[in-house]
Amino acid sequence: MLSPSASLPTVSTVSHNVTFMPFVVHRSTSHLLLCVSLLVAARGLRAQDFDGNLRPRTAPDPQIVEANAALEARDYGKAIALLTPLAAANPKDAHILYDLGSAHDALDHTAPAEQSYRAAITDDPKFLDPHVALGLLLARNGRLADGRAELVNVKSIPSDDPQLKGQAFRALARIDEKSRPGDARDELLEALKLTPETPEDTLLGAELAESAEHGSGAAEAAYRKVLATTPNDPAAASELAHLLVKELRGAEAETILEAALKAHPGDPALTVQLGSLYSNEGKIAQAIPLVETLYQAEPKDPNVAHLLAGLYLDTKDFARAEPILATLSAQNPRDTSVADDRARALIQLKRPAEAQHLLAPLVAQPTLFPTPADLGNAAGDLAFAASMNHDPQGALQALQVRATVLSPSAPVLFLTAISYDKLDQKKLAVEAYKQFLAASQGSNPDEEFEARHRIVALEPRK
Repeated sequence: MLSPSASLPTVSTVSHNVTFMPFVVHRSTSHLLLCVSLLVAARGLRAQDFDGNLRPRTAPDPQIVEANAALEARDYGKAIALLTPLAAANPKDAHILYDLGSAHDALDHTAPAEQSYRAAITDDPKFLDPHVALGLLLARNGRLADGRAELVNVKSIPSDDPQLKGQAFRALARIDEKSRPGDARDELLEALKLTPETPEDTLLGAELAESAEHGSGAAEAAYRKVLATTPNDPAAASELAHLLVKELRGAEAETILEAALKAHPGDPALTVQLGSLYSNEGKIAQAIPLVETLYQAEPKDPNVAHLLAGLYLDTKDFARAEPILATLSAQNPRDTSVADDRARALIQLKRPAEAQHLLAPLVAQPTLFPTPADLGNAAGDLAFAASMNHDPQGALQALQVRATVLSPSAPVLFLTAISYDKLDQKKLAVEAYKQFLAASQGSNPDEEFEARHRIVALEPRK
């Protein structure tokens, strides 16, 4: 990134070609943390998957018996083929509708599963199974509010199945963990009244304790309790490591993650988290092989791709970072963070025309940028790309955008001066050279020598 302390390479007096490159500062750490958060959250939701338990049937219908056998054998395609005509012939049989929904659910046929569950609920609102199944289906697909609305029915619907009610309360607690921690604690307690505590319950309790004031000690004890019962449990190891990092106990966190990843090689959340920790500790060389292996297994995962590109940028391996960033940028052209990272890599690879073409339309739309500083940084990079691309007017236009949100630095002032110089705007060039000298204060001796030379050459002789 542009920096007042950046050292500036020599600029030719004749051509005024800028050879100074902006420092490449990207957002790899924040993306690492985001990856960890998303992967851990996804694992937590998946732990609540509906298991599709079948209710015993008394009906002698051979087709129903065969459909149940197919469900028990996990032959869901056959079950759907048998249950679909049965559901059409018995549109008021909540159990057939529920079983059909379960078969679709098992094959991730979200829309028909939801339709069948809702039909079963309409036919028998006091039938708890489809409420629970639908709530979990909706939650797994990101519709947490809708999923919660179905799952809260467990509180009013009687059931003689404590396992099912306990599962529903646990799912509610997981959904409410962040937004309603008080409710989540109550829901977890309700689940524990119905069924024995599981390691997942202990883990969730630890997460809730961690979110409460002064709860880190209790949380750490609960995480370690899970790990004592199930050594190297991925979720417990991940959460405990996260807590230890927050408490600046990175060495302990590293040991826990390394052991867990050794026991569960290729685990995405553990890989990302350990890679993040290595990166934050400056151990980039250890982080890269981990994430490269994960990227080979998950080449279409944008979080993993962004993480790997960030690590390559950290090591100035721009040639390997740029193709990954190009793919990410093509997938989401309005992601200004990815675009700016790619533009910086292109600048370092001496491909300024591509960088200018990439950034110019984005900088022209300031509302695309999350913060004014992001806009200013991208505008600065656009200015350097334009100058390298022999477009001094384009460089000045980008610098004007940058000036609206960021203070000028010595490199920016030098770039401003040589851009005016190229356009033969002598008075403005001299003024910018003088501002650069005042800002640089001996930190860029070669460029300061060049600036003084150009001032002498441009100022009228008395």
